[in-house]
Amino acid sequence: MKILHVVPTFYPATYWGGPIWSTKAICDGIAALPDVTLRVLTGDAAGPAISDRVTPVPLPYPVHYARRIAGNCIAPGLLARLPAAIAWADVVHLTGTYNMPTLPTFVLARLLGKPVVWSPRGALQATQDWAEAPNKRIKHSFERLAHVLRPDRSILHVTAEQEARQSRRRLADMAYAVIPNAVTVPPRQQKAPPDGRCRLMFISRLHPKKGIEVLFDAMARLPDRFTLDVYGTGDQTYVAGLQDQAARSAGRIRLHGHVEGAQKTAAFTGADLFVLPSHSENFGIVVAEALAHGVPVLTTTATPWGAVEPHDCGRCVDLAQVDLAHEIASLAACDLPAMGERGRAWMVRDFSPAAMVASFEALYRELAAGSLAQVPA
Repeated sequence: MKILHVVPTFYPATYWGGPIWSTKAICDGIAALPDVTLRVLTGDAAGPAISDRVTPVPLPYPVHYARRIAGNCIAPGLLARLPAAIAWADVVHLTGTYNMPTLPTFVLARLLGKPVVWSPRGALQATQDWAEAPNKRIKHSFERLAHVLRPDRSILHVTAEQEARQSRRRLADMAYAVIPNAVTVPPRQQKAPPDGRCRLMFISRLHPKKGIEVLFDAMARLPDRFTLDVYGTGDQTYVAGLQDQAARSAGRIRLHGHVEGAQKTAAFTGADLFVLPSHSENFGIVVAEALAHGVPVLTTTATPWGAVEPHDCGRCVDLAQVDLAHEIASLAACDLPAMGERGRAWMVRDFSPAAMVASFEALYRELAAGSLAQVPA
């Protein structure tokens, strides 16, 4: 079975956040199957500046990084290779939404009779449910065109039922498969003994959609024993504004920039509570990562993580109905280490990479065999 992944940006372009890691995890797992050949066609953008270009690293499958000439993913070389790549594949997996590869991939797959798995990665959901999503009229026109052009044998990949409901409203109830992202649970790390402080942590792309201004406002109303460490990157002007706010916090809010690997593990190890006050999230892999590291979570009903409450490893709140500062203080009074352990056990049980790969393998084989059934599980 031959699988082609078409994606605007790919590992090691980790600037672009969680989708880079989750797409790589899919490719790593699928490529390891004995009768599967996988190829990746992508752009070389490592960041927003044209000069930010990926330095390829060895991977167990071929990845072609087409040279980006504008925007985040305008790469003519990608388009030039697309017809032959799609003709080669049994199944095409398209990741991303409002960008250059999407419509050409749909058109060519339709002409060549190839099935498509489409992973919008929350973009359709954000346009649907985030009031401040930019360029909504243009995006809605794009969605209507995509719906017309996509192959008959195409299926929407979503990571949660919440994303499915909100995304399918934009696509006339397109068939879908719910396959959650996977998380690798690391070995337990030794945490510092309690000292009366509560160390809050935020890690994600720095963007208004993530609700970080709400978190900064909450910090201004919390006692001095609460500190906040922020990890991530984003638009330079936006980040500069956040840095100005942090500079007025007397050292209680610290921005650290992008971290990964050992630095990311150390960041989770040093945290008591992870807070993601997002206004829209299709999955929120950082929530799973926090729980995998044994850190309890406070997030919002705009994410698909309402199950943190029945699993007693965090809280999921409606920002329009609660005071975030009060919710943080209330949760900090609980047994956070015990909550973190329950979250870690949940990740081990239900979010293993093996389960994710098995689900994608079944979906790809079904499409390659010429059948298409809705798979909402």
